[in-house]
Amino acid sequence: MILVTGATGHFGKSTIDFLLEKGISQSNIGALVRDEEKAADLKNKGVALRIGDYDSYSSLINAFKGVEKLLFVSGSDIMARRTQHQHVVTAAKEAGVQHIVYTSFLGKNETASSPLWLVAQSHLQTETWLKESGIDYTILKNTLYMDFVPTFLGENVIETGVIYLPAGHGKVGAVLRSEMAEATANTLTGSDHAGKTYHFTHQEAFSYQEVADQLSEITGKSIAYHSPTAEEYTLTLSGYGVPAEYIGLFSSFAVAQANGELDTVGSDLAQLLGRKPTTVKTFLNQVYSQSNR
Repeated sequence: MILVTGATGHFGKSTIDFLLEKGISQSNIGALVRDEEKAADLKNKGVALRIGDYDSYSSLINAFKGVEKLLFVSGSDIMARRTQHQHVVTAAKEAGVQHIVYTSFLGKNETASSPLWLVAQSHLQTETWLKESGIDYTILKNTLYMDFVPTFLGENVIETGVIYLPAGHGKVGAVLRSEMAEATANTLTGSDHAGKTYHFTHQEAFSYQEVADQLSEITGKSIAYHSPTAEEYTLTLSGYGVPAEYIGLFSSFAVAQANGELDTVGSDLAQLLGRKPTTVKTFLNQVYSQSNR
């Protein structure tokens, strides 16, 4: 059985859909969920539900019994993630899981000097635990989801005509979440992936100045890009009532991009997909063209 954790989230659910599209029998796919009521759609697809919680070690051992391959989608609670991930790896070993595919994080700076160290450190520790576990593993180092770009731009970017983000001239090789999920499904069903680390990033990186130029072309409106300091950015967004935790997260990613930490390109994802990933220009057209607004 292939068990997908985080199965009610966007990434896990999308991966399950791709597994089904690839012809994997529902009886061979499991979904780890905390609340069965929130997984009715998965149950209706015939996927077996396993109840488990990253915070509950005993629940994970029970959920992992009989699992051959585990898609370990990283936890979203950054502060609790280190302990949660240790639970997952240890429980998987005790339950006899044979292969773990883990969604990690891709950044050039893997030290405490990175603005994204709070995000990255638990991922790096989890990679170490996997390598020391004796279980076959595949590490997917995921870049920023392209789906999040509109959130960074702000919902009124077309009306205001300004992209306001402290990302400087830095670039990011963002990729659509659905394409990462598709490549993940291909990894789960393929062979020769044990012991491999794949960089799930684009073959082309882009800057927010390029995004501004492309939005101007798409919408016929002049869209400017302004990169303030992180301090100016924080003060401005605070003045608009944006919660501090969101400001901190957006600012950390933007500053990391300004520092060149997210400017990683590669062909791993394209090779696993069998095609070139969707470009940011195509994505922006889909989101912002007049016919789609």
